[in-house]
Amino acid sequence: MQLVIVESPAKAKTIEKYLGSDYRVLASYGHVRDLPPKDGSVDPDDAFAMTWENYADKSKQLKAITDLAKLADRLILATDPDREGEAISWHVREVLRARKALPKEVERVTFNAITKATVTEAMKNPRELDDDLIDAYRARRALDYLVGFTLSPVLWRKLPGAKSAGRVQSVSLRLIVQREREIDVFKPQEYWSVTADMEHDGTAFTSRLTQFEGNKLDRLSIGNEGDAQRAKQAVLDGNFSVQSVETKPAGRNPPPPFTTSTLQQEASRKLGFSADHTMRIAQGLYEDGAITYMRTDGVQMDSSAISAARLAVANRFDASYVPDKPRQYQSKAKNAQEAHEAIRPTDFGKDKAGGGDHARLYDLIFKRALASQMASARMERTTVEMADGTGRNILRATGQVVLFPGYLALYEEGSDDTADEDARRLPRMREGDAPAKKKVDAEQHFTQPPPRFSEASLVKRMEELGIGRPSTYASIIKTLKDRAYVRIEKNRFFAEESGRLVTAFLERFFEKYVGYDYTAELEEELDDVSGGRAQWQSVLDAFWRDFKPRTNEVMEQQPSAITAELDTFLAPYLFPAKADGGDPRLCPNCGEGQPALRGGKFGAFIACSNYPECKYTRRFAQPGGDAEADAGPSTLGVDPETNLPVERKSGRFGPYIQIGEGEARKMASIPKDIGELDLEWALKLLSLPRTIGTHPETGEPITAAIGRYGPYLKHAGKYARLGSTADVFETGMNAAVVKLAEAAAGGGRTARGAQAPLKILGNHPRTEAEIKLMEGRYGAYVTDGTTNATLPKSIEKDQLTLEEAASLIDARAAAAPATKKKKAPAKKPAAKKAPAKDAAKAKTPAKKAPAKRPPPRKPPQRKSRSLILPCKGRGPCEAWWRGLPQTYRCVT
Repeated sequence: MQLVIVESPAKAKTIEKYLGSDYRVLASYGHVRDLPPKDGSVDPDDAFAMTWENYADKSKQLKAITDLAKLADRLILATDPDREGEAISWHVREVLRARKALPKEVERVTFNAITKATVTEAMKNPRELDDDLIDAYRARRALDYLVGFTLSPVLWRKLPGAKSAGRVQSVSLRLIVQREREIDVFKPQEYWSVTADMEHDGTAFTSRLTQFEGNKLDRLSIGNEGDAQRAKQAVLDGNFSVQSVETKPAGRNPPPPFTTSTLQQEASRKLGFSADHTMRIAQGLYEDGAITYMRTDGVQMDSSAISAARLAVANRFDASYVPDKPRQYQSKAKNAQEAHEAIRPTDFGKDKAGGGDHARLYDLIFKRALASQMASARMERTTVEMADGTGRNILRATGQVVLFPGYLALYEEGSDDTADEDARRLPRMREGDAPAKKKVDAEQHFTQPPPRFSEASLVKRMEELGIGRPSTYASIIKTLKDRAYVRIEKNRFFAEESGRLVTAFLERFFEKYVGYDYTAELEEELDDVSGGRAQWQSVLDAFWRDFKPRTNEVMEQQPSAITAELDTFLAPYLFPAKADGGDPRLCPNCGEGQPALRGGKFGAFIACSNYPECKYTRRFAQPGGDAEADAGPSTLGVDPETNLPVERKSGRFGPYIQIGEGEARKMASIPKDIGELDLEWALKLLSLPRTIGTHPETGEPITAAIGRYGPYLKHAGKYARLGSTADVFETGMNAAVVKLAEAAAGGGRTARGAQAPLKILGNHPRTEAEIKLMEGRYGAYVTDGTTNATLPKSIEKDQLTLEEAASLIDARAAAAPATKKKKAPAKKPAAKKAPAKDAAKAKTPAKKAPAKRPPPRKPPQRKSRSLILPCKGRGPCEAWWRGLPQTYRCVT
């Protein structure tokens, strides 16, 4: 028996179908072990020895792999064809070695697509594990661990509110924060443009003033309205005729097939997908055998795939769209590790796969790969200059004509930039022509700050700088969002105050380690390890010699000294110069103190130096602003019942109101849907919870209050949601009873066996049986009442069509007889072995049904000379074999 280990259970099922009965395929479900999250997992004093720990949730799977490995003649490690896949194979091998379950023959195979031809061919060409890739993985993992577990404690102790730092994560955060700083200091500049709408031979076009009174104009030349109006009048008064027509041929070559990073960028631009979502969808397409492996730096395609793509182009268009020679692309990456082939369809004859987001992403991958083998686009770019009678004022119009679309007939690459005016169409003009002026405009503009990063532009910038690797971009971005260092609004990254503060701390005290060049150089050194050009412990030692002393030095400083350093470092941001030349640090509350950066239990803030006399504070994320500054508690009035002041305060979770002090105090958060808070509203909020009355059926009280998730009703341990804060005080008994009844009805569960379908798709086109979409324990499935078929990952239930559902049911029904044939005789052997008299007794009612179950299987005694073999599904114990219980062998 040969045991094959892959990463994904979906992949395991598919591959097991391709291989013969002598193979068993199990999934590791990703990594099986990692460095324990505690000090000492990497020991720099012992040549960076690492202590690995098995994942607790993988114990069952590891036991299954171990049990089968003890019976296997050969172990085939077939995890993904990248560095992480190599590392997983290495981890599996080491775990089996430690458990003394490693077969004598251990081999590694890789394949770039999950198709029968690719998998079977890979099995014929096994190799040894790549020690260089494993060493590069160990070096990268050790580096990330050492940075995280050495630097993060420094942050926790010296920078309250900070959560963590990472080797690549912190550098990526710095990119976002630096862009935010550029926007903060940006000063918009006014400029004007003068354009004329014109027409010639029935075709409208737009021209732009490029020379005024003999002076050439650039974008900022006309800086005020007066000059703009003079220029506009000159265009209105002038009689313009064509002075020159310049036509140049131009061509555009198709972009190469997708790599991981370009797929993430284009999916973000065209589909609005996050990098993390893109990779999840691509993983599903890969596991379904629709595309090749999705983590790659390579842009080249297999020669057979190129031939298939060229044939598909010829079938879809005509021979003119197929270039004379196949296109070959070379990766721009300095060390294109990972899988070596680009992301492409496994079958160019299949232009659709999956549904919903899977179908949209597949369409993008298919068109990009197909376009990469299409002919170039041929265009003609035209520039027309028109001068007035004086020759001192010139209008220019530019445009292009597509002579042959080539690959543009199928696919055009997206861009983060605005549309180029060269793409406009122009009428055919000759010297001396006098186009008609229809309208002249003078428009005011202001220079814009650099745009905030989108996921696409951030990934592109990281790739340009050599920060991280394609397989890490999605996880880096997800970590930044999970740590609340950044937020996303309208698909753009905004730096949060915690992200700004952490970046400032690292730039001030660990400048080298958040440097773009240094991080890129370190990535190159890791690539040298994977290429066998460097030794991994040497790379780690060079890093650790400088990094550890620096962290010790910072750890010895007092938090107050750290805060003072940051106050000076961030002064241009926190206290920008005032337009009137006044002191930017002068306290706006007392007019005497000097606000400065302070560290608190819940993070950094700005406070006046005259505290406690002056209680002026503001949040760290308000550079120089006082709009929401907190000058201390404000009194809303006095409670008429207690004669205590009701105060409005600001806390960690926002503004709140308080009455009283010490243990007797009472507080309430201020809901966001309250317009203007006054004493009346404050007293209402402090009076909560409000008792509406007694439920007419149960006699239990009904109360209304505001909780963590908003306003609600409560009755006998059951809840109902209210729409607004006002509803808490206005909802009466009748409305409350109805809302509670509706909530109870909506929250009830259907009885077992009576689950309602998610959707009725219609009747099967061949059997006329009604097909329903159901939600099961293991996900969505379709059924016709007789056959159930699970939905593959690449088909989203919301996008499922009747034909797709029918096909899934037909495929499942076609495979069903073999399964039923195996299960049918499960109880027959026991009945046949029984003597005749026992069989007669078996028919009497006295015998209970459970007696038909076979007793727990026990391994045969050593004195037995019977050969012990796995049954491999040949007999009634197939379920035992596939389920892998503790006792799974039988005598055959």
